[in-house]
Amino acid sequence: MLALSGIAVIVAGFALRANPLLVVALAAAASGLGAGMSPLAVLAAFGKAFNDNRYVTLVWVVLPVIGLLERSGLQERARTLIEGIRGATVGRLLLVYMVFRQITAALGLIAIAGHAQTVRPLVAPMAEAAAAQQGVSDEPGRQRIKALAAATDNIGVFFGEDIFLAIASILLIKAFLEANGIVLAPLALSVWAIPTAVAALLIHGGRLLWLDRTLRRRAAAA
Repeated sequence: MLALSGIAVIVAGFALRANPLLVVALAAAASGLGAGMSPLAVLAAFGKAFNDNRYVTLVWVVLPVIGLLERSGLQERARTLIEGIRGATVGRLLLVYMVFRQITAALGLIAIAGHAQTVRPLVAPMAEAAAAQQGVSDEPGRQRIKALAAATDNIGVFFGEDIFLAIASILLIKAFLEANGIVLAPLALSVWAIPTAVAALLIHGGRLLWLDRTLRRRAAAA
């Protein structure tokens, strides 16, 4: 019964809006101790789980580095860089980032960028700086630009990763189809993911360029 104490810790932690990582770690420790494990055994279980899933957790290792860089002014440097580029707009910037994200995801390099690694420290500040040059200075507008930067990353990865053969989503689709009597090679799934990725690029790219057009009209009317 005490092994379930971790659930109570999770409920209490999220109710108090504590740090999610800390809450999950405390919940795991409470469950381990409640199950009769010694503190050293709990610590060893943490280490083994981290080692077994080190490729998944590798991205978290770089977070302290990104935090230090942000503290040293990384976001301000990113804004300054965009402010010095003539003709930079939020739509063009995010469109270039989406192309980069789709190409790298198609090559299996998903962890090379992401919300923590690039969107928060680099892309979002750059997009905000470009949007400010286009007349977006109010808080709701800035928040919308941040959300658009995060959405662009999501769309680029989601529709780009299926082009890569050895991605979990391709293997999941293959397994699902086989379970329903349809046998397809992973290469066929990857090839047919290309038109979808192109369509996503055209649709979301069009939205980004339309945003530029809207901001230009708004600036001209002001």
